Amino acid sequence: MAIAEQRLSALHQADPELASLLEAELDRQQYTLELIPSENVASPAVLEAVGSWLTNKYAEGTPGKRYYGGCEFVDQIETLAQERACALFGAEHANVQPHCGSSANLAAYMAFCQPGDTILGLDLSHGGHLTHGSPVSFSGIFYHAEFYGVSRETEQLDYEEIRRRAHEVRPRVLVAGASAYPRIFDFPQLAEIAHEVDAVLMVDMAHFAGLVAGGAHPSPVPYADVVTLTTHKTLRGPWGGMILSPEEHAKAIDKAVFPGAQGGPLVHAIAGKAAALRAWGQPEMEGYAQRVVANAQRLAQGLLQEGLRLVSGGTDNHLMLIDLRPLGLTGKAVQEVFDRARITVNRNSIPFDEASKFNPSGIRLGTPAITTRGMGLEQMDEIAALISRTIHNLGDGAVEREVAARARILCEAFPLPYR
Repeated sequence: MAIAEQRLSALHQADPELASLLEAELDRQQYTLELIPSENVASPAVLEAVGSWLTNKYAEGTPGKRYYGGCEFVDQIETLAQERACALFGAEHANVQPHCGSSANLAAYMAFCQPGDTILGLDLSHGGHLTHGSPVSFSGIFYHAEFYGVSRETEQLDYEEIRRRAHEVRPRVLVAGASAYPRIFDFPQLAEIAHEVDAVLMVDMAHFAGLVAGGAHPSPVPYADVVTLTTHKTLRGPWGGMILSPEEHAKAIDKAVFPGAQGGPLVHAIAGKAAALRAWGQPEMEGYAQRVVANAQRLAQGLLQEGLRLVSGGTDNHLMLIDLRPLGLTGKAVQEVFDRARITVNRNSIPFDEASKFNPSGIRLGTPAITTRGMGLEQMDEIAALISRTIHNLGDGAVEREVAARARILCEAFPLPYR
């Protein structure tokens, strides 16, 4: 019996309507080129852990210091996840309880800041994240947020400008990391800037944690006071977050996670994190991170050859941004057409974008999920051609159907591990 059928057999009996919707989503994932850089394909082992009877257990507190009885085995599971995280990233301490990246960032701020303290992060429209100071996020509501951006000429970070801004606003926390920045961060220089102004250096590596784990991106762990990450993007685990730090900050961070930022941990998700972390030591993961980057660079090269403009001219990591302004198109329209063509991307602001954030001038795409499915350089060339054909013939129904058919054939050649 296929994995999906095994997992849904009870649901089919109890709630066939819901089961049919889950199957429809599985079909969408199976036959669609997933290019959203924050999405990936979790292994069957991770899904089994997350969908297990650990859902039944409440475990407020930390291993050995729980507020509930019956935590003998969940203590061992959480400790296992912590040990694996520390070993993989070379960290002294790991808190694996955050429900997501935003929860991890909230706890990190709480560990080092008081309400009203200044944080300095990358502007959202230049590739930052909502939790790096956006006024609609807790980070911009609870704290005084200031921002730095990329150079207008290079569309890359200008570290002297970051230094100038840091000396100008004197932040309590200097935030590095991004959700839509296609280049590598200079962590030694960021640490130097933070130390100059007596700031805490917080690195949010939610997007590139898997690249760090696989040696395809420099690690911030030796330089940062605190590192936050998600486990469901390039790390290929379950939906969730994590915090790494030197031992000297362990107590403050653990207290900020619980009871500061959230209640009982999702023990089933922690088990999924442990399974994902173990996978990084297995032979099948060798070279995965390098393939993600190689695929991204090949895809970027193909898009450039097709006449499309990329923010900063390319990528050093797993993602890229297409600037639609030269084509007179908007991100929302392109995203909707791509959905019909079985290519999933997301609309995204680009540096110095004057368009609405709800309908920005760019689209963001990346290679983690298609690399997990086994696609390589040859497939990147084909995907670049499909993207170009769709964009340059936007609104042509015949082209949409042609691209959708070609995308389906490509997906069938590299199936998900659930069927």
